[in-house]
Amino acid sequence: MTRAALPGSQFLNGNLWKILPLALLLCTTFVLPALAQEKDKLWRTLSVTGRGVETTPATLAQVSLGVEIQGKTAQEVQQEAARRSSAVVAFLKSQNVEKLQTTGIQLNPVYSYTNNVQRITGYAATNTVSFRIPTEKAGTLLDDAVKAGATQINGISFVANDQAIASAQKQALKEATQDAQQQADAVFSALGFKPKEVVSVQVNNASPPPPPMFLRAEAAKVADASTPVVGGEQQVEASVTLQISY
Repeated sequence: MTRAALPGSQFLNGNLWKILPLALLLCTTFVLPALAQEKDKLWRTLSVTGRGVETTPATLAQVSLGVEIQGKTAQEVQQEAARRSSAVVAFLKSQNVEKLQTTGIQLNPVYSYTNNVQRITGYAATNTVSFRIPTEKAGTLLDDAVKAGATQINGISFVANDQAIASAQKQALKEATQDAQQQADAVFSALGFKPKEVVSVQVNNASPPPPPMFLRAEAAKVADASTPVVGGEQQVEASVTLQISY
């Protein structure tokens, strides 16, 4: 028993080979220009990197100081270092310094060498802290910290406050973007091309470099004189890369 053919099935079976090429041609007609446009946008681009630098006053001094004690026994020097360090920390807290933290605690043997023989002659304990203080107060504070028990001033650097750095970062980014745009305009003008749109933006860097640490002499050698401390400026750098189609 044979099934009855569906209406129009003979037409479809007979003309399907005629319809498919037409459909494929229509699809190709619409897809190829789109692919060509995407390829054109991908390859016809210019990448430029702009740089921005902004300076801001360094109003804070970042200080590292400590206490070093030497003695015959480990327990003796550790207890004395702890006692003096506590006095120094208490003094710093009374001065309302910012970001006070312990940065190192060390206890090491001290050796002597006689006839190529090494032996322990004592121990040295060192406790160090770091903190921030307004630059104009740093000199007096260092002198008073020595009186409180500090025996080492390991270094001092100068930084801007967080609000000033954030403002400088925004300005540096703005300058970097403008610099990149001006470079692109110059290139397009020289080549006779017309820019279309910015297709990508990359922020490469927008942070201040680490401030340099200025090393100082041991505190005991400068305790008799008032310590002058002069801040400067901190630079904030940013770079922005623009990719522009044409």
